[in-house]
Order: sequence, then structure tokens, then C-alpha cells
Amino acid sequence: MTTGNREQLLHDDRYLLHPLHHPADHAEPIIWVKGEGATVMDSEGRTYIDGLSSLWNVNAGHGRRDLAEVAAQQMTELAFFSCYTGSTNVPAIRLAKRLSELAPPRLNTTFFTTGGAESNDSVFKTARFYWQAKGYTEKVKIISRRHAYHGVTLGSMNATGIETYHSMFESRMPGFLHIDAPYVYHYTPKEAGVSCGEAAARGLEEAILRSGPETVAAFIGEPIQGAGGVIVPPDDYWPRIRDICSKYDVLLIADEVITGFGRIGHWFGLSHWDVEPDMMTFAKGITSGYLPLGGLMVSDDIREVIANAPPDKKWTHSFTYSGHATCCAVGLKNIEIIERERLIDRARVMGQRLRDGLESLYDLDHVGDVRGLGLMAAVELVADRATKTPFEPARAVGSRVLREALRRGLYTRARRDTIVLAPPLVVTEAQVDRIVEALRDSIRAVVG
Repeated sequence: MTTGNREQLLHDDRYLLHPLHHPADHAEPIIWVKGEGATVMDSEGRTYIDGLSSLWNVNAGHGRRDLAEVAAQQMTELAFFSCYTGSTNVPAIRLAKRLSELAPPRLNTTFFTTGGAESNDSVFKTARFYWQAKGYTEKVKIISRRHAYHGVTLGSMNATGIETYHSMFESRMPGFLHIDAPYVYHYTPKEAGVSCGEAAARGLEEAILRSGPETVAAFIGEPIQGAGGVIVPPDDYWPRIRDICSKYDVLLIADEVITGFGRIGHWFGLSHWDVEPDMMTFAKGITSGYLPLGGLMVSDDIREVIANAPPDKKWTHSFTYSGHATCCAVGLKNIEIIERERLIDRARVMGQRLRDGLESLYDLDHVGDVRGLGLMAAVELVADRATKTPFEPARAVGSRVLREALRRGLYTRARRDTIVLAPPLVVTEAQVDRIVEALRDSIRAVVG
């Protein structure tokens, strides 16, 4: 390590608090300095394949001069001005209109945030506002799923179904419920002859009935659960969920923060199952991570309720940077790139190549499950494949595989012993093949 790097890391340790911070996890941090396409370079000059698009978000790839240039141009004209009621700007107007053209037909109205957790906090408040405005004052409960990740702000954390995000914050709020996820590899329906998708969907119906439909405002779900381990639902799951939500007057919210903007081979993930939500949240891929931007889209019915509320009961929700002009300009250019370069089609083709390659890893004894859709995939490692028995946590198999992968030029993350992958949509065939081989060698190095 160079002297300059040592000095930077001393300053990092002294002055910077990182997300999910603990010194034990930050003993050997990498200083990233450059990115190009699907690769990134550290301060020592080593190059890696970015196996997770940084954090599921650099969809169009690193080093896009056209995104930097449009940001610079917008900043010279109007970097930012408040978008509160009574003010607006051209990039925000244009991006909201463009999103209405890409989203499911009933979703035509956007509120902008700066990230996924803000978007989900906003959508929970909006769901409750909608029912309050319609006179259904008891409809406040939000149902989500175990293994779900919807953010870790105080509100969104309550919908997140990964227990480690809750334990030290005393953040439990009333009105949030969790049901089982359609985790095909581990889910065993109680009733013979019932599919995993149907059984998991029935779990939602049972939760609604236990609570009372008159108390449930919304159900939120990621089309594919990302941080929880890339849990891909069976094809009968989402259509059944839509039917149940409609039956009991429960709003269906799609959390498209990871799956939006081409990640699984569609502009938005639920389109894979031809399912239309009532509300949708997004972030990450809308700017490919070049600037912070997120938002929620609402159906025409919800928009009308907001628009027709009396002044003393208006939708009093806001963020300083909602409709940030520069962020919206970059979002527009990013959508143009995805469309012009046909990156959504590319996600399907490269995603199939990635899954085919990962399925070759079944010849390793401890590869229990390979799953994915589009450029979103996972390899779950187990101690015993026949019984699906996990490794003892003390063995830290997932973390050790990640360290070995870094040595072989692959960066990604894991959920316990499930290695997750989501490279940029510009990833090449050769890079996909290198991801597979690096992962194969890394697994062998750790568990033989």
C-alpha cells in the first residue's frame, strides 16, 4: 500500500462513518478511484469486474461522459431550485412525463425523492393519506415480507423484513406486518398439491383477514427480493397477489428500486408478470447512480384523491430536493442511453448467459441453489445439498468467498452464504464468463 493510501485510510477511519458501520468489517477497505463500463479500479491500480453495479444501481455502466456533461450543463443553467408547490422546473416536468410513458398505464404521476428509503417512506404515508381522505380512517396497516429490503430509515425499516436491521434501534412501529416470502428453495407449502406461489400468496390473504380488511392500507413487495438473496417468485405468485389486493381493497405497491430501469429485462419488474400496481417506488437505476434520485408513481385514482383534498387536509409531504433539476436532467439522459443502446434487451441476453454459467457450478458439492432473472442472480451455498442445511454462521463462508473473489478481480456482496450478482447492463460476454470462473475458483478455495 502506498504512503498516500495509508494517509487517506487513516483519515477515513478518523472522520468517516460508513453505512452498516463496524470496524471489524472495515479493516481492509478499498479506495475506489475510477470506473469504466462494467469495471472499477482501486487506488493501487488493480481492476475488478463490478459484479453488483456498485450497489445494484450503475445500470448504464461507469465512466459515462454524456451523463457527466448533461449534469454540468444543467448546473450552469439552474443547478437547483425548490420544487415545492408554486415552483417547478423543466427537467422535472420532462422526466415525470417520460416516466408516465414507460410505466404501467394507470401510473402517470410522479413525486421525486433522492433515494429508495425516502421513496418507500413517502409511499407508506401516501397509502395512509389515500384511505384517510376517502373516509376509511382505520386502513393504516402495511404488509410486507420476510427477507424484504425497503430501506432503513425509521419508517422504511419497519417494512424491511431482515431482522439484523432492527435489533439495536428500538424502531418498531405499530401497523407493520410481515408474511412469508415465495422463497422457492426453502418454502414448503403446508397443503399438499399447492404451489409455492399460491401458498405464499394465500399468506397475504390470511394476514388481511386476521387483521381485518378494513385496517389494511397496502401490501409492498419487491418484484424480485434483492438484498434478501435474489428471491425470484414463481410465475403464479404476482398475478394472485394482484387479485387478493383488489378483492380486499388493499393498495399494491411495487418496490422497483432495484428491479426498475432494465435490471430484469423490462423497464419495471412487475411487467414481467403483466401485473399493474397501484403505486410504485423507484431509485438506483433511474440515474445509474450518477446522482441521487428516486420517487414514487401513483395511479390516476390516487392522484385525483390528492388533487381533490380540501386545503386543510392536503397531502403535506415534502423533501427539500424533490424534483432536483440536475438529478432529473441526468435521469432523462440515462433513460435515453438505456433506450438507445437497447440495454433492456441486453439484460435479458447477458442474464441468460450468466445463469447458464452459474448453473455449471452445480458440479460443486456446496452449491445448493442458483436463481435469477435478467441481470440479477444468486448462488446459495449450503453445508449439505441433500438436506439444504446451511453452514454454521461462525464459518463465515459467504464473507470468505467474497474475499477470495476480490483476489480474483470480482467485486460483489453476499446475504449470509448467498452470493448475489447484478453487473451493469453493459457487461460483456467475456466479463460474464470471468464472473462465473472467479466465483467457481473462490468457492473451491473456501469449501473445497
